[in-house]
Amino acid sequence: MRRLLSLLFALAACARPETPPPAKAASAPPLDDAFAIVASLTTEVGPRLAGSAGDPLAVAWATRTMTRVGLANVRAEPVQVPVWRRGEERATLVEANVSLAVAALGGSVATPTAGVVASVARVTSLDAVKQAPDGAFAGRIVFFDVPIPRAKDGHGYGEGVLVRVLGAGLAARKGAVASLVRSIGTDDGDAPHTGVVKEPDADAGVSAIPAASLSAQASASLAAALAQNPNLTLRLVLTPSTSADAASANVLGEVPGQTAEIVVLGAHLDSWDLGRGAVDDGAGVAIVLEAARAVQRRGKPRRTVRVVLFAAEENSGAGGRAYAAAHGAEPHAAATEADFGCGAPYEVRWLSDPEHAAMLAPLGTSLAPLGVTVSADGAEGGSDVQPLRALGVPMMDVRQDGSLYFDVHHTKNDTMGAVDRATLQRAADVMAGVAWYLANVEGNLGRIPTDRRARKY
Repeated sequence: MRRLLSLLFALAACARPETPPPAKAASAPPLDDAFAIVASLTTEVGPRLAGSAGDPLAVAWATRTMTRVGLANVRAEPVQVPVWRRGEERATLVEANVSLAVAALGGSVATPTAGVVASVARVTSLDAVKQAPDGAFAGRIVFFDVPIPRAKDGHGYGEGVLVRVLGAGLAARKGAVASLVRSIGTDDGDAPHTGVVKEPDADAGVSAIPAASLSAQASASLAAALAQNPNLTLRLVLTPSTSADAASANVLGEVPGQTAEIVVLGAHLDSWDLGRGAVDDGAGVAIVLEAARAVQRRGKPRRTVRVVLFAAEENSGAGGRAYAAAHGAEPHAAATEADFGCGAPYEVRWLSDPEHAAMLAPLGTSLAPLGVTVSADGAEGGSDVQPLRALGVPMMDVRQDGSLYFDVHHTKNDTMGAVDRATLQRAADVMAGVAWYLANVEGNLGRIPTDRRARKY
């Protein structure tokens, strides 16, 4: 892998002879590798949902750690973020007095103090609710039982997440009093997956309803019980609360270049509150910090490499929008985001105008021995860099094996036990090579054509 990185660095047309890293203060030794960075974040901070007590701790950690790994111009830029706090969560089959593992979805409203008690209507798609007549679910709890497939590229999540995000709003329009969704995950365990839910549009004249996720096991139990008794009732108690927006920050640090152009390496600093955010997105934070450190050790690049740890990706995307508002007019040459856990990288994808596709050929040649292919098309960019994509900034994706990612995603099991040290470091090393290449390759990297600046989903 280290030999591969050397080859990647050499490929950049204006790469310079390697220079020794700057001396480090004895009192602040650098973190050893990407795994050590994740361990530091999850141990020193832990859960860090935007607006929670862990949020300012994460900002302080990021500022401190960027300095430790040798980045320059480290600063925290203010972002206003939503504040939502999880409360009590209970789901009980009334007739059998059986409890089901449940978690409120982020942004959900609360039930009445005594809970909602209603019969359950099981559906297997969003379309089943969309196509139902008005009032079809009046007074009922709609249960979306939609499993997602395990896949290397995680495509099942891209399809299934819409059930979680939109299901409650659609159910509310048809008269439902609450919504449950089978966890949007690939495990078969008893840990529910949380995630954001979208309230009904204000102009729809429909009030938001309580929304929660059931674990895979709880979903199977509920489906089996409904097969025996379609009229059974469930009591759902959720007591989340929402407060006024709070102050958070994007944290930025740089490897200064020789020109004004910028290559962004992004990850999101926040995490959901159930686990410790090791995989989502502590791994991404570690990948981009380790990659930037590797670039810094090679000497001064042509373009500035800017690491951005975004605020509030999980529950609003406020950090990505704030960054684009503050920096969108700056000369961004390209952007990439690490937000897919610690799986091994297998493909690099690019999105710019077709005239600049040929520049990727040397990168593809160097990555081929690792089984990592390079495509001159098809990059999407992560959630936080979408506002830059909308401005035409070229996107590069380092795609990682996501076969296991959605087993722990947004659950209490998102801890260091789910992080594989070797594959995480491999992802950081490939990101380092990609970052150096983008920062040093000669010429203009182009712009995304206007008709391709909007993401597909």
